[in-house]
Amino acid sequence: MYLQRRPRILRATPAIRAMVAETRLRPSDLIAPLFIDEGEGVVTEIASMPNYYRRSLDGTVREVEELWKLGIRSVLLFIKCKDELKDNTGAEAWNPEGLMQRSIRAIKQAVPEMYVMTDVALDPYSSFGHDGIVENGEIVNDPTVEALVQMSISHAEAGADMVAPSDMMDGRIGAIREGLEHNGYSKTGIMAYSAKYASCFYGPFRDALDSAPGFGDKKTYQMDPANRTEAVKEALMDVEEGADIVMVKPGLPYLDIVRDVKNAVDVPVSVYNISGEYAMIKAAAKMGWINEEKAILETLTSIKRAGGDLIATYFAKEAAKLIS
Repeated sequence: MYLQRRPRILRATPAIRAMVAETRLRPSDLIAPLFIDEGEGVVTEIASMPNYYRRSLDGTVREVEELWKLGIRSVLLFIKCKDELKDNTGAEAWNPEGLMQRSIRAIKQAVPEMYVMTDVALDPYSSFGHDGIVENGEIVNDPTVEALVQMSISHAEAGADMVAPSDMMDGRIGAIREGLEHNGYSKTGIMAYSAKYASCFYGPFRDALDSAPGFGDKKTYQMDPANRTEAVKEALMDVEEGADIVMVKPGLPYLDIVRDVKNAVDVPVSVYNISGEYAMIKAAAKMGWINEEKAILETLTSIKRAGGDLIATYFAKEAAKLIS
């Protein structure tokens, strides 16, 4: 049979497939989320996230050193706040000697080149488990933004390279940028969770930090999964307010949103491959239904192909080993 074009020629061997691959995944594309707890020698496996752990600061530092050796160049920090320190103001979030602030300093001292990003939201510190201050059963926007600014400045003072507001309050990116500039932290970046959806896939993460909402849900501030153009609007607003990177969260159920945002903005796009996505692959692999290693790489490649420049993923360490 005569054919003018035979596309299979470029698929014939591993060598030619590698040569013509349109999407390439590197360890430096990955951001490793880390859960940090008080104490010493603490290593707690998260039941709904097999093989993922919440560690005390000593173990976290060792983990960061290992991640650096694997080629991962950024970590995203989350802390588990003690219940007795939680209230409706979130004041512990900007305590200079708080767990987050101590963690930033310790990591930057141990691995100065590691790019440290920090979660900025009140839910780990809130007695209500919400991302903002609660008044009369409502999560109020403007007082929450004021608290987020203080939190961001505190992280910058401790040495964070980039703050990552994950709260979805209106106007917080501009306010944080102004707060950083006015306090002498013009080099501190902002990674905005610009299109963060009110997703059912966050459950394991809330187990990790004991940060589930104490009442209601987060649908008054996180985005409706049914909406698409709103995500582009939110991302463009955040860029205009001063975001250096914009994020889409979750990842796999929102790859169309990743591509829309990538086409619309002129800053890097990050994607959060979240805890529920991690748990599903782990569970299916445990049952023998899928090949875990292949599923990890295919998942992360699909996010990169959709337009994700950076990927925050609980698979970061495993993926870096597989890539290398």
